[in-house]
Amino acid sequence: MQRYDLRHLNDNFYNRMLEIMDETKEDEVSIFMFEIGDFSAVQKSADVIKEAGYTLMNSLKFNEADWTIVVKKSAGEQVES
Repeated sequence: MQRYDLRHLNDNFYNRMLEIMDETKEDEVSIFMFEIGDFSAVQKSADVIKEAGYTLMNSLKFNEADWTIVVKKSAGEQVES
C-alpha cells in the first residue's frame, strides 16, 4: 500500500492518479490525497476511477481542506488507455 499526496496539483490530479494506478501492481491498494475545493473533485475522482476499471474502496474527508480515496487494482481488471 502506498500513499500519494496530490494536493500540490490542485484540481489537475486526475491524470497523475491514473498514471500511478497504471504502474501499480495487481491486487495492490493506493491511497490518494487531494484538495476538496468545491467538492466536485470528490465525485469526479470516483467517476475517473470507475471508468478506468479500478475499485474505489473508500472515500473520506481527511481534514477541512483535503480528501482521501483508497483504490485497488485487482487482477483481471481492464484499464482502457
